[in-house]
Amino acid sequence: MAKSLSSARRKQLIVGLVMGIIVGVVISLFTGFWLWLAAGVVMGLATGAIMKPPTE
Repeated sequence: MAKSLSSARRKQLIVGLVMGIIVGVVISLFTGFWLWLAAGVVMGLATGAIMKPPTE
């Protein structure tokens, strides 16, 4: 059975995803290469998954 994500962990993944999208869009606009958006999303998700969630 899969455990549900804690609230802090879920917020952390969402923040990582949003930051990755922002970074990907900015780099894509500067370079004109749209695949940077996908790389930014992956980077954001990886960062959100690796980081330790803050204590509540």
